[in-house]
Amino acid sequence: MRGQADLFLDYDAPPGPIETSPVDGIVIKARQSSESFKAPDHETAARMLEATGDYRILRRLTPRPIVVSRTALHGEKIAVILDTETTGLDHTRDEVIELGMVAFTYDEEGRIGDVIGTFNGLREPSVPISPEITRLTGITPDMVAGQVLDLEAVERFIAPAELVIAHNARFDRPFCERLSKDFQLKAWACSHSEIAWSGFGFEGSKLGYLLTQCGWFHQGHRAVEDCHALLEVLASPLPSGAGFAFGHLLTSAQKALVRIWAEGSPFDMKDVLKARGYRWNDGTDGRPKAWWVEVDEEAFEAELAFLRREVYRREVEPFSQRITAFERFRSAR
Repeated sequence: MRGQADLFLDYDAPPGPIETSPVDGIVIKARQSSESFKAPDHETAARMLEATGDYRILRRLTPRPIVVSRTALHGEKIAVILDTETTGLDHTRDEVIELGMVAFTYDEEGRIGDVIGTFNGLREPSVPISPEITRLTGITPDMVAGQVLDLEAVERFIAPAELVIAHNARFDRPFCERLSKDFQLKAWACSHSEIAWSGFGFEGSKLGYLLTQCGWFHQGHRAVEDCHALLEVLASPLPSGAGFAFGHLLTSAQKALVRIWAEGSPFDMKDVLKARGYRWNDGTDGRPKAWWVEVDEEAFEAELAFLRREVYRREVEPFSQRITAFERFRSAR
């Protein structure tokens, strides 16, 4: 999301060739060895360094080219990755100042196909952009002065999408729904919370960590650039033959969950509930003032049994809601 380069790139143009001009004198000497060797170009040099086992190489991420003239394949679907930059964290008071989106195809098995479109736009907010937000995003008041998001173009862009993906959907979805009601009609998925990154050997779930472990670096924290970065992370093979991250995200998005509200639970049970993964809602958003948790549908009866046995110690029927990707990550306010 940082930097201004994406505002001036022609994403509809095919990418230029990678420069690998011959270089004399790239000499690689393996550690603990007197052997040295020359490489004809930088990419070969990088691979030779990796082969020694003493180096890990990060390559600059180059966005995929946009494929605009193509015939849709049987069973092919469209998803949109999006990212927002905002004036703050509260969607009821703060505003979007940048929206970036990348549309891509995928098949029934969850394999990512082509990038078929991108969108990137700035928006002048009605509230000031603080120096801290400029430091975090690289977006200054001058950059957004007079800028307006074309919401009709936004709505056309997301119209064919089966799924909208954000790396923090609980943050991005409420902001996007304030921009356009069309976002309310879409199924949403969160690549941060719906993929067990640590279980696949990743050291963190922030986009920068994921991208680094996949072998890339990019000019982070500008909206559309982060969308391209997330696409490559989702398309990368996971360790130990675990498939692709996007396949796991798609499986999660297709599942329905049950949200259980432990209303009126004894105060001295709060630590028990918290340890089991329940979260507290203070009631200011119009939802119950209670501890709550989301579980898979098949785990619903077992969770009810736990509440009756360990928390309430009597027969209860707590308020519960079935949650699909169409409701998930939506704010109650």
